[in-house]
Amino acid sequence: MEYLIFSVVTVAIILFIFIQGKLEEKKELRLFLQKLREDKGKLPEKEYKIERFVRIPGYFEKHQKGFQIDDITWNDLGMDDVFCRINYSISSTGDEVLYHMLRTPCMEQDELEHFHKLADFYQKNDEERVQYQRFMRKLGSTGKYSLYDYLYYLERLEKRSNKKEIISVCILPVLIAVACFDLSVGVAGLLVWSVYQMFGYFKIKSDNEPYLTSLSYIMRMIEVGEAVSKNLPSVCKKEKEEILAAAKELKPAKKGCFWIFGNIYKTGSPLDVVFDYFRMIFHVDLIYFNHMLKELMTHKEQVDAMVSSMGTIEAAISVALYRSSLDKGWCIPIFRDGEMNVEQGYHPLIENPVKNSICTGKNVLLTGSNASGKSTFLKTMALSSLLAQTIYTVTADKYEAPIYHLYSSMSLRDDLDSGESYYIVEIKSIKRILDSMQNTNGKVLCFVDEVLRGTNTVERIAASTQILLSMTGDNIRCFAATHDIELTGLLEGPYDNYHFEEEIKDGDVLFNYLLQSGKATTRNAIKLLEIMGYKSEIIDKARKQADVFLKQGSWELF
Repeated sequence: MEYLIFSVVTVAIILFIFIQGKLEEKKELRLFLQKLREDKGKLPEKEYKIERFVRIPGYFEKHQKGFQIDDITWNDLGMDDVFCRINYSISSTGDEVLYHMLRTPCMEQDELEHFHKLADFYQKNDEERVQYQRFMRKLGSTGKYSLYDYLYYLERLEKRSNKKEIISVCILPVLIAVACFDLSVGVAGLLVWSVYQMFGYFKIKSDNEPYLTSLSYIMRMIEVGEAVSKNLPSVCKKEKEEILAAAKELKPAKKGCFWIFGNIYKTGSPLDVVFDYFRMIFHVDLIYFNHMLKELMTHKEQVDAMVSSMGTIEAAISVALYRSSLDKGWCIPIFRDGEMNVEQGYHPLIENPVKNSICTGKNVLLTGSNASGKSTFLKTMALSSLLAQTIYTVTADKYEAPIYHLYSSMSLRDDLDSGESYYIVEIKSIKRILDSMQNTNGKVLCFVDEVLRGTNTVERIAASTQILLSMTGDNIRCFAATHDIELTGLLEGPYDNYHFEEEIKDGDVLFNYLLQSGKATTRNAIKLLEIMGYKSEIIDKARKQADVFLKQGSWELF
């Protein structure tokens, strides 16, 4: 009777814990879905640790084909921050595919229009969006490594065979038969065999342990892919077909999942203990591990197809939520040859941006003092082009331009690792743009901030003039910013002059950040010295020197 009561109480406790866990899971899911609905239109709240940024480029690094944004341009435009601003993905798959999109501008409009249809659907249909994000929550993250890192590690595993395990298991019936004729010999044999099986199990198990995370993620992806494809809308027809085709090919790999991963997610129940001993003796999880590994290595293309399709839908959801959060407006780009026309464009990361417009069929030369808005305007125009050709979304009232190959040379610095000076880094950066003009089959759009700032004035102006003149032609459009007012006259004709200006009022410098036609006419650098409290002797002599140079073209010392 006591044993019966103990058993009933034990079962009751187990059931209570199980039911409580399920109720807690439902509560967490309910709160998660509620937050997804309420957070539409808000900024993303994801936190990014350093190791996460190391993992995110995994998909991009395995899909490097066609034109892609290089590291210089990516860093110049602060694209890590832009990525974080756009990214609302819940799974690693969504993270990695969106990152790849932002580094791979489309050269064909059809692909962009399809992506726009996905984003537009999920922006207008909240429940379908929330349901897809619910599945992506189940898929989750790969941790600090990319799925493609895990696949690479799996490839490095030597080919596995189950022959040894199968032969070893086949010995068991022989030992049982021996025990029927000679109990002592049979039992001794069974004990030796059991010890051998257990020691062998733990050795192989420890070797397999590092790879279970990658296998677990892929298995979840197959399971989630099968489930989510049943509820995808017609706009996702292409992605649905790709997911189903890949899942069908990968289905044999799921065989034995319980035996492999049940050991990871065990609850500590007596049944788990029984299963553990069964695995130790019969190596059933090791056998299925080898089978699963073989199937995955045979179907890597299908794994990649699932990542691409599921990640594309989640990236579209990110863009849908990004569009909803742009309270200052956005537009669908129009691609056409001819002039570049941007109306009321603004930088997507500035909280209270000043909007600017420009329409030009020529190159653009910007002048103006420091902090007047030149660099921000260059980045705004570059981001407009990049986001137009990647996520079909521009932070402007209107964007019309050709499809471009995008390059920049803006936020450079000394390369301490190679020992290269700023000037060497700069001329290499600009040289790659000139090379792209010769090697690119299409139009190039480039942005250069302060050409050759790393050298002396005379050679800078001479070399800058010739470099910027070489960046003219039917296949290139260049936006350049400079402090050298001489360039505005030397380049007048192939370049349109624009400028930003400031106003000194009541001892303070005021910037309106509005783009103006023509070259800068104000000179406030010396005036700023006065505002900052420099001695009047320094101010007066500097002003005299500047006036003499402008009149005579030569310097005199006062």
